[in-house]
This record gives sequence, C-alpha cells and structure tokens, in this order.
Amino acid sequence: MSNVIKIGILGCGTVGTGVLKVLAKNMSEITPRVGARIVVSHILVRNLEKKRDFITDDIKLTNNLNDIINDPEIKIVVELLGGIHPAREYMLKAMKAGKNVVTANKDVVAQFGKDMFDTAEKYDVDFMFEASVGGGIPIITPLKQCLTANKISEVIGIVNGTTNYMLTKMSEENASYEDVLKDAQKKGYAEADPTADVGGLDAARKTAILASIAFNSRVSLDHVSVEGITNITLEDIAYARELGYTIKLLSICHDDEKGIDVRVHPSLLPQSHPLAFVRNEFNAIFVRGNAIGETMFYGKGAGQLPTASAVIADVIDVARDIVKNRFGRIRCTCYEHKKFCPIEKTVSSYYVRLLVDDQPGVLGAIAMAFGQTGVSLRSVIQKRKVNQNAEIVAITHIVEEEKIHKAEAILNKLPAVDKICNVIRVEKEAAQEE
Repeated sequence: MSNVIKIGILGCGTVGTGVLKVLAKNMSEITPRVGARIVVSHILVRNLEKKRDFITDDIKLTNNLNDIINDPEIKIVVELLGGIHPAREYMLKAMKAGKNVVTANKDVVAQFGKDMFDTAEKYDVDFMFEASVGGGIPIITPLKQCLTANKISEVIGIVNGTTNYMLTKMSEENASYEDVLKDAQKKGYAEADPTADVGGLDAARKTAILASIAFNSRVSLDHVSVEGITNITLEDIAYARELGYTIKLLSICHDDEKGIDVRVHPSLLPQSHPLAFVRNEFNAIFVRGNAIGETMFYGKGAGQLPTASAVIADVIDVARDIVKNRFGRIRCTCYEHKKFCPIEKTVSSYYVRLLVDDQPGVLGAIAMAFGQTGVSLRSVIQKRKVNQNAEIVAITHIVEEEKIHKAEAILNKLPAVDKICNVIRVEKEAAQEE
C-alpha cells in the first residue's frame, strides 16, 4: 500500500482553490478513509508570476503540462480548466500516460464522453466526473451505483443555479428579467455573457450527461431540445401563480415506449411539486425508478467549496482504487442503443398567453382554432386589458407538441389575434386531466 498518493491539478481558479482548501481542512478525516495521504504535487497555471498566497511551498507551480504528465509519481490528474480546448486534449494525454483523471468539465463529458471512456478503458485508468452535474450534489455516483437495481424512467431537475435564482427573484420580488439578471451578475451567479445559462445550454449539457447514465444509452448534446428563460415575463409568472403553478427551468429526461425524450425548457410546475420549493441558486434532481419509486437530490449546485467537495470525493474513490490496486470498477454504462423521441412527438399540457381583440365571438374563434388541430382547452381566463386588446390565458389538455405548433400557425392568421405572447409547457406528470 502506498502511504502517499500524489495528484496534479490543471487550473487554479475558483474550484482549484476550493480543492486545496477542502483538502487542507479535512485531511485528517480523508487520510484514514483512503488508507493513504493525498498530496498535491503540481498545479498547472497560465501565469507563474501571479501571487497566490494559499499555495504552500511543497506545491510546484508549472505552465508546462509535461511536468505533470511525465512525473511517474503523480497518479491522479484533476482537470479544472473548464471549456473544451485544451482541457479535452490534456485529459486524453494524461490517460494515455497512465494517469487517472478526475474532472468537473460538463462540456467535455457531454460532447466527448464516449472518447473519454474509451481512452480510460484502453489504458486501464479511472475517469470520474461527479462534479460535472449538480456541483456538490451527489448524483452521478448514485445513478451509476446506488440506483443500478432500478430501471430509471424519469430524471427531472433544476440544474442551473443562475436561472433558478433569477426566476425566484422574479416570482418573490416582482422584479423584471433585466433587473434580476443584473443582480445575478453583480453577485457572481451569472457571467458577463450569461447566454449559456439563460439560453439553457448549460442545463442541456448536464441533461445529456444525466440521461446517458440514467438510461444506459449515449445521449449527446445534439439530442437535447433547448429553450431558455429569456421570454419569461412577470405577466407569465403572475398568471402561473394564480393558476397554482410556479415557473422553473427544467432538465427533463424520460424513457418510455416512444424512446428517450430529453429537453430543457421553462415549465409550469404545481406549487405542491417538490421541485417548486427549490429556491435561489439551489439545485435539485428528481429521479423515478421502478423499485425505489421517487427520490430527490437537493443542495448547492455550484460554488467553490460544494464543487470542490464533489471533485475530492472522486479523487478519494480513485485513491482507494490505487491503494487496493484496482481500476475501472465502473466503465461507460452506455451499453444500450435506444431510439429517441422527436420533440414534436412529446406530450404535455400547455400554457398559452395571447393578446386578442376585445369583442364578442373572439373566444369562440380561438377555441375553434385549437379544436381544428385536435387541441382541447382545460381552462381559459381573461383578466385584463392591454391597450385595446384583451389578454387571454389558456391551459390545454395533454397533447402532442406538433399539434400545438399547428394551432399556433392557425391562431397567428386569425384577424382577432394580435399576438401570441408566450407558450410554456406544463410538465406532464404535474398536469391534472379532468
């Protein structure tokens, strides 16, 4: 048994610094759990001249990857650079050199997971990525290990803290989208360019990872239908509340007879749904299995120390493998090749908000337009006037998405319809059919 296991870290930003802090703080607990002491040997940085007070004298800073790759004493490489390039190439090079790899990189795992797993298997090393989804929330390991006795049919989650923070503030403080985005940026929850978060792409990458593991079938980013929160207004939030719902950006993964259905979009959730209570920057992931039933994982989905916690948990698992001289206990679990359900064939109830002429017969014309495409309405409310128009909100019964699009096309041609303001799905498990 090795008394010391050396690791090399690629990147010393927020998460890299958090890894150093957590290791220093909890080393007395970590060492006996592993059976060896984990030591940070090298850290790859861009700027060697930058002052870093938290770096101890026994850690070597380098701007040359080969100092880590070619060091035979370094057994684990922790990639915390982020982005696809050069992170992907560095991880592949590390595995080819016989190093085990731990990463928090959702971009690489979502788009190049197969390549990473194939390389890990070829060179008989571990490839771990718990921190790529949910920050400090354990979800990858539970899906790969704790829940493997189940056939997982559904994974639904709030996996982006930025958008959840924004929607929470819009709902609770009646603040506009523009104001809450500025607030999120000021507090560090949103980047200067928030597109990946508010556009749903960050959640889509995590969705691809979750669905691949849950359904044992390779799901790439291209398979995920993506819609962000940029069209959500205070009017939508107020109407949702009046109807008994709250609006959340959801990661949705279903596996049924139609195939794998993977989506990211805003949804109306009943206020009684467990995910409706997830506020601010917190994340939660709801899993349904045929043995366990329903279970939910909740916690901080990002942040320096929560993410570092997940990274170090993977490091500990790999270190235990080294101590026991065993590797690759759980390889790629995508051994099935399931079909995918096209987005137009997915089913849901829908919230539709329209501005229409305020005159007799308009509601009948709108109901007829929906009926022409086989869409039946569960409820219709009219609450206010906007200039010379009436604002109407309709909730449909469960229907295929393609029928909603056909109904929209007909409504857009009706002279009485001034504008379709928004169309938002009502998550089908929550929809109450009469």
